[in-house]
Amino acid sequence: MDVYGLLGNPVGHSLSPPMHEAAYDELALEARYVTFEPAPDELEAAIRGAGALGIRGLNVTIPFKRDVLEFVEPDELASRIGAANTIDFSGAEPTGHNTDAAGALRALRDHGVALEGADALVVGAGGAGRAISFGLADAGAAVTIANRTASTARELAAEVPGADGRGLEDLEDAVDDADVLVNATSVGMEEDATPVPSEVLHGELAVLDAVYRPLETRLLRDAAAAGATTVDGAWMLLYQGVEAFELWTDRTAPVDEMNEALRSRL
Repeated sequence: MDVYGLLGNPVGHSLSPPMHEAAYDELALEARYVTFEPAPDELEAAIRGAGALGIRGLNVTIPFKRDVLEFVEPDELASRIGAANTIDFSGAEPTGHNTDAAGALRALRDHGVALEGADALVVGAGGAGRAISFGLADAGAAVTIANRTASTARELAAEVPGADGRGLEDLEDAVDDADVLVNATSVGMEEDATPVPSEVLHGELAVLDAVYRPLETRLLRDAAAAGATTVDGAWMLLYQGVEAFELWTDRTAPVDEMNEALRSRL
């Protein structure tokens, strides 16, 4: 039996196990997906132990996405982003990958959003913002990064090809020029709030909110009212998992079954 899993602390809230187990069941794979919760100072031992035990792959979540790069060989994208959320043990050394970027792109494309040549605005310059900004730039979009601390946005923009960084005080002009808007902050998760004023939204936008609890955030409600295309955060969560599954198994993921398992628990 092949074993895959999730490395993080805490991991009890994760929706990855039912999503991946649904894929194994659908394809009749002899595999299981389990969770691991090592102490922060045991990360290296956990990764080495996983390899020694024959675990085939691990997802990585908070607080280990950046630290894990010390103990794996990152691919080019994970190295640029500065974080990995997936480890593959199929080679001589464990390799680190970042499927968050691809998850966001597949979520948008699944909803008919064209990215090449688009003007994309990413709100937030943290871990999710970094991954999504690099992914959008690689897909051919012109990326603007807006952040509460403008200097942080400009620092990230200096790393992302062709990107521009600015503070939230410039948000209105940035949204007006955008074709794609991504909320990569946690605003909207704990309270009915939005990082983008409703009056600046418009019907030519496609809006992805990385928040998936709740599924319908205030930003998405406001965007729908403005006539925009809306993409909830569960799509990004789904497709980052799909990318990991396909990397590990070299099989086409059963997206519908994985999506059903995910959404039934939200």
